[in-house]
Amino acid sequence: MRDFNSAICVIKEKLIYENPLEKAEDIKRFILEGKADIGFENNCMRLKNAMDNGLGQKANYVLWCPETFPENLKITWEFKPVTDVGLCILFFAAEGREEKDLFDPSLARRTGEYPQYHSGDINAFHVSYFRRKEPDERAFHTCNLRKSRGFHLVAQGADPLPSAADAADFYRIAVTKYHDRITFSIHDLCVFTYEDDGITYGATLKGGKIGFRQLAPLTAEYRNLKVYKLC
Repeated sequence: MRDFNSAICVIKEKLIYENPLEKAEDIKRFILEGKADIGFENNCMRLKNAMDNGLGQKANYVLWCPETFPENLKITWEFKPVTDVGLCILFFAAEGREEKDLFDPSLARRTGEYPQYHSGDINAFHVSYFRRKEPDERAFHTCNLRKSRGFHLVAQGADPLPSAADAADFYRIAVTKYHDRITFSIHDLCVFTYEDDGITYGATLKGGKIGFRQLAPLTAEYRNLKVYKLC
């Protein structure tokens, strides 16, 4: 047992998915929306845009894990920036509206452009981190949690990640969703928590899929993706 929040309860973590993200074989069933240059070196997955940065949103992409995960879970992965300009997002609890599977053929086609994900026909939480795309993001570093459908900013915290030149190694990142409570941390430092009332920004989100989104022209590395069921 691990103490998720001693003031609330003590819960169990059960590892239900593990992926080292070391080689192409590890993501052969993953689903890419948009175009990306995905490479594997130094025992990790390296992502960067395959389309010209001048194309704006069309140059961005989302890489989905194909598994459907339960409502109560913890997602952990390791991240390292290689360049500085860009932005990273993790989608979780993602599914089509009216409880359709995220890849239901009746849903509109998605190609990596952001409005398709926050104001299209899917519901999800998404946390953005290493936000270095726009001048204001580079001047004041934050991590943001949004709930969609809609562009609802529901939580925010200071981003402790350094610039690429100062990133000495990979950083451990974790998202925990336990019923209506979400926690985001980096290197075991809590960045923010959020409790969803299921009313203000729409119904409570349950289980669903997870996906990595990255904005051009960022290059970044990922490894050791793990998902735990919380009970």
